[in-house]
Amino acid sequence: MARIRCAIYTRKSSEEGLDQDFNSLDAQREACEAYIASQRHEGWVLLKAHYDDGGISGGTLERPALQRLMADVDAGMIDQIVVYKIDRLTRSLPDFAKLVDRLDAAQASFVSVTQAFNTATSMGRLTLNVLLSFAQFEREVTADRIRDKIAASKKKGLWMCGYVPLGYDKAGRTLVINEAEARTVRKVFALYDEHRALNQVAREASRIGLRSKRYVTQSGNCPGGNVMSRGVARTCGHAPRGRNTARSGATRSS
Repeated sequence: MARIRCAIYTRKSSEEGLDQDFNSLDAQREACEAYIASQRHEGWVLLKAHYDDGGISGGTLERPALQRLMADVDAGMIDQIVVYKIDRLTRSLPDFAKLVDRLDAAQASFVSVTQAFNTATSMGRLTLNVLLSFAQFEREVTADRIRDKIAASKKKGLWMCGYVPLGYDKAGRTLVINEAEARTVRKVFALYDEHRALNQVAREASRIGLRSKRYVTQSGNCPGGNVMSRGVARTCGHAPRGRNTARSGATRSS
């Protein structure tokens, strides 16, 4: 009986829980090991090498363990890839097609433990393509929902995270005017009205001691507070729009 060399691939999108004694990657591997053991009578043999990608999305093929796995497949060291679910290998139909081409070239195949099929059969390929099509559809629908939610939040004037611009402070999901910084912003506008050139505005702002915004990070660091640069001067004219930001108050004085 011919030996079928099996390699287990595991993946988890987030790093949450990876520091636990028994995490998601361990659970996936345990299930795959049990499945391979059940197929020992078919000549299946588990290879010792581990191919684990923790904290990496399935939407890309640029994963260290996956790259090592496919390199070993190309080198003829692996006959079959075993995963817990299809989406552990990839969530993208085009990416899966690329992987299947490489598996075919190496005369290797792919098995999903919980979905009970493998690409060594025509029915397995058909089933896989259908499942991946639905997985890709679900991913695109989720992305559409996220975009719609962001658009609705922006329409209500809510702050959508990121660096808070000079002249504002964050207050929950909205921005409020920081009066001290607002004076700096108004001064930058006045300088632009006078000079009409950002380089000159930056030089004059630096000369009179105008500074960029200071931030307090989660680690307690306080970056910022630097001499006003051309880039910072430019962003003063791009304060956030929305009902809850009082844009006019932080920019030009009335």
